[in-house]
This record gives sequence, structure tokens and C-alpha cells, in this order.
Amino acid sequence: MFRIVDRYVLRQLAKPLITSVIIGLLVLLAERMVRLLDTTLGKKNSIGVVFEMLAYLVPHYLGVALPAALFLGLLFSFNKMSRDSEIDAFLASGIGLHRIAQPVAILSLILAALSVLIVGWLQPHTRYAYRAVLFDVKNVDVFYLAEEGIFMQAGTRTFILDKLNRSAGTFERIFLFDNRGNRGIETVTASNGRLIENTDTRLPVLRLENGHRLQIDRMPNLAPDQPPPNSTVSNFEAADTPLGQVADKTFRPRGNDERELTLPELIALQGNPPPGAEPDQMRAELHKRFIAMLTMPMLPFLAVPFALGRRRNQRTYRFGVALILLVALHEVIEQGAIATRSNGASPWLTMWLPFLAVTAFAAWRFWSVSFALQPDQLDRLIDRFATLIRRFFSSVRTLFSRGEAV
Repeated sequence: MFRIVDRYVLRQLAKPLITSVIIGLLVLLAERMVRLLDTTLGKKNSIGVVFEMLAYLVPHYLGVALPAALFLGLLFSFNKMSRDSEIDAFLASGIGLHRIAQPVAILSLILAALSVLIVGWLQPHTRYAYRAVLFDVKNVDVFYLAEEGIFMQAGTRTFILDKLNRSAGTFERIFLFDNRGNRGIETVTASNGRLIENTDTRLPVLRLENGHRLQIDRMPNLAPDQPPPNSTVSNFEAADTPLGQVADKTFRPRGNDERELTLPELIALQGNPPPGAEPDQMRAELHKRFIAMLTMPMLPFLAVPFALGRRRNQRTYRFGVALILLVALHEVIEQGAIATRSNGASPWLTMWLPFLAVTAFAAWRFWSVSFALQPDQLDRLIDRFATLIRRFFSSVRTLFSRGEAV
């Protein structure tokens, strides 16, 4: 019988949990996708690069979306069972709330183990891979990032290619504008050209053929008493022009940032941080990861009491209080990590104290709902607050109705 109950409870939880994870990931990735498109706009295979970078961001956002999805899934599933009197049927048959919640507690432990894998290993490696791809995108030779008919920026130069054969390294009809500031302006057009490898400077060099050049020795001054700048027009059969700036070809090794360290590395290097990290940053990151791992098993005990309550009353306010509490805990821990990282504050005070306080509150609430004979006082307080809000809005609507009648 208990196996049937466990499977039923997990089936009720599965749909809102999976839906929340998918929606949460899509929303978070869509927001980042807009910024990545701005970064890779006009680059070679820009859509493929964007999706590669988004794939590296999945573990990071999954670490955020998974606890929120579990919390929402518990709220919706247990609320549905309570609204349909299924919780009452379980209780009447001798199955207590603590037994009903047992499969979701076990599921939270499994998700906590998954969170250890995500936070402890996947996130550091994928964060480094994301930064490496971003480095390559920003430092790859401009010619290989160019697309036909799209303006490209390379240092002080802006250019556009009409036809491009990237495999052969050739192009047709180029327009190039070079704003040198106080040294003047140069505009070049050419009917065709090709890319030349330059092993000395590692800069992409474009060899332009059959072109025209307009050079202006200074920026024009629009004052009426100032003479126009001197200009020179010339034709050429071949001319070389470098693009971009010299950049490193390889990205730095992993581990320069404390967030790129796996959990064992983070623990081992607490007394000897890498060059790009400070001891306080290492300590804040370590405590923040442990709290992220321990948050998952606490969520069922926090969510289930808010999902229940008397069916005759609206549960929107309980859901609101529960979500505000979870978001507030997340923000307090984030600010505590910043205080520890920046000011050297104790993580036990800035992060662990709020987490343990909410954990104790969740345990007390779950025990009160499961075993206490007296009604839950907090539940009654929330209902009273909800009644006051409904009366307030009802009074406001009545006043507006009277005003319209007059």
C-alpha cells in the first residue's frame, strides 16, 4: 500500500516539477541569449556559438532553477491533493502527513546529491568553458568573423564585404573606413582582395586589389573661419591593411577564479588561494556552495505546510508568503556571501545563521502541521491577513463604484 501511495505522490509532483524546471531554464537562458546575440552579432556561425555558450550555462542556471522548481512543484502538487480532499482521505486511512511527505523527502535527497554534482563539479568546468569560448569569440581574427553585407568593427576601422569566400580567403567589393582621430580619416574601396597570413604580428592582413583611397589629414572643423582639411585621392593596384589588435591565442588555465574550482580543489586551496582569488573570496564561495547543497533537503518541510490549510480559504496568500520567504532567503545568503567576500565578515553570521533560522522554522512548521493537535497559528494569521486584504480591496471597489454613480 505504501508503495502505491509513494508512486501516487511522486506522480502528482512530477508534472509541476518538470514543467517548472523547463520553464525556469528557458526563461533564464532566453534572457542570457539576448546578450550573447549582441556579443556574437555578425560573427561566423554566430547562432552555433550562442547555443554552445548557452549549453555551458545550463549547469549554472540549473543550480538556480532546480530548488525553485522543487519548491513550486511541492506547493502545487500538495495544494491540489488538499483541494481534492486526497490528503484528508490519506489521513482518514491512517497515513499521516509525515508518511505522505516521505517520498518527496527522499526525492529531495536525490536532488541534493545531483546538486552536489552540479555545484561541486559541473558548474566550475562549464563556467571555465563558457569563458574560454567568450574569449575566443572576442579575440578570433576579424576576417573569420565577418559575414557578407554586415558592418564589422576592428579597432578604429569599420568595414563591410559584399562577397566572401572564407575557405579560399578571398572577398569582393570591400568598403573600409578608418577613423584615426587627430591623425585624420581614411576611406578605402576595392573591387577584390584576399587574406594574407602574417606570422610576425599575428594580425589578419587584408591585401586589397584595384582600389581607391581617400585620405583626410584631420577631422573637419565646421567653424566658418576654419579652412577645410587637406585631402588626397589615389588609386592602387594592391595595398595591405592590417585589422584588429594582437591578442593571445590561448585562454588562461582553469582555476584563476574561485568559481572555476571544483569542490575538492576549493577545500584544498583554502589556505593557498590561486593568484586571481583572495582568502575571503575562497571562504565565501565554499560556504555558499555547502548551503546550496543543503537547501534542497529542507525545501519539502518548508513548502508542504504552506500548500495545505483549510480548503474554504484562498491559498494565494500562503503561496505568496512561501515564495517571498524562499526569495528572501536566497537574497540574504547572496548578500551575506558578498559581505564575506568583500568585507571579511564571518560566513557563520552572514550566511549560516539565516539558513539555519529558516531550516528551524521549516522543521517547526512541518511538525506543527503533522503532529500538533492545535491549529497552526501561522496559518490562521495568514488567513486573517488575507481577509483584511480582501476587505480593503472590496472597500476600494465600493468607493469607486459610488464615485462613478455620482
